[in-house]
Amino acid sequence: MTDTAVPVLALEHLSKTFPGVQALDDVSFDVRRGEIHCLVGENGAGKSTLIKILSGVYPADSFDGRIAIDGEPRRWKTAADAAARGIAAIYQELSLLPELTVAENVYLGRQPTLPGLPAIDWDRLDAQAAELLAGLDMAVSPTARVADLSVSERQQVEIAKAISRHARILILDEPTSALPDSEVTRLYETLAALRRQGVAIVYITHRLDEVFALADRVSVLRDGRLIATRPIGEMTRRDLVALMVGHDVEEHPDHASLAAGETALS
Repeated sequence: MTDTAVPVLALEHLSKTFPGVQALDDVSFDVRRGEIHCLVGENGAGKSTLIKILSGVYPADSFDGRIAIDGEPRRWKTAADAAARGIAAIYQELSLLPELTVAENVYLGRQPTLPGLPAIDWDRLDAQAAELLAGLDMAVSPTARVADLSVSERQQVEIAKAISRHARILILDEPTSALPDSEVTRLYETLAALRRQGVAIVYITHRLDEVFALADRVSVLRDGRLIATRPIGEMTRRDLVALMVGHDVEEHPDHASLAAGETALS
């Protein structure tokens, strides 16, 4: 892992209110270079609202606290502003054009042109994409049509597109929800390559096994508030569930060993 002493992104004391709903309440959150920071919580905890503020989709209610990139206070009002600061979000619904190639999707709107001509330099386009994919340990052909790729390969293309735009903070929203188990390992390998390059990753998931397999730190949201941020090495599964639900969770009894009692319903 790279140096993680100074957060690449820090949000302090942010709130967000919708009509009748306090979605976020005085939340502070940061992510460091080269770390995978898992964000967990039950449905309605505020995870989606937080990542949409991070990525510029929603404005916070106020900036009485601060948003900082590399320790420098910043403001953004749109997703384009956030992207210009190196923040990219990849949602469950991927935004790729299936009839175009991998290279065309990665550099859409930014294709290299032939010298002095308003025409795409296809050889240079494919070479740029091949170099980018190789640097991310992605075994995807730049000339493959996206429609012919598996879900995990399309996900890799979406990640490569973000990195091609110099994203330093990558937000992944439930990235394994549509992946078969056989393709999850491929995503883990991609995340490992991103960490080695110093990319900061915010990873939202409901799957606790993924948290303990991937996270350097984990943050828990509940009812719009940040309950805790801890290194994963200091957590147990039971600790994490208790923080998510607000009380200790007893182990389930072994029902198979219990004797039948009186009839409860007939």
